[in-house]
Amino acid sequence: MAPEVRTLHQKARERTGVVPNVFRAYAWKPERFLKWFAHYRDVMAETSGLSAADREMIGVVVSAENRCLYCLTAHGAALRDLLGDPILAAQVAADYRRAPLDAKRRAMCDFAVKLTRSPVEVCRADVDALRAAGFSEADAWDVAEVAASFNFSNRMASA
Repeated sequence: MAPEVRTLHQKARERTGVVPNVFRAYAWKPERFLKWFAHYRDVMAETSGLSAADREMIGVVVSAENRCLYCLTAHGAALRDLLGDPILAAQVAADYRRAPLDAKRRAMCDFAVKLTRSPVEVCRADVDALRAAGFSEADAWDVAEVAASFNFSNRMASA
């Protein structure tokens, strides 16, 4: 195993007690793993109007929609920590539509799920709904990128 990959595995094990499945899926392609992980860190960084909790919430609703129990569990735990509200995090993981989310986060989750479920149907009106909820154009792009990234990761974690 490449030293850089070994270091990331060790850090993950120290932080969470396990090596994530998606890390294991990439074990035989270390150069791709390192590129994927760098992209994941960039996608999850707070570089726009999306908070870390928003980004994890997108990951949770996408993982729930994809029935990726592994990612749902891992990112559900991160969402609990970031929200500081384990009940709300559990509600989002179970069914965000029934969770007491504000209109902005509900619009964000609706967009992420539509992009997951039926990407061909996503249109300008969906982006406009995000804008109407208070997201900038750049934020809307970030919602899409985080959702797309989790769709990819869910599939790799399940492979």
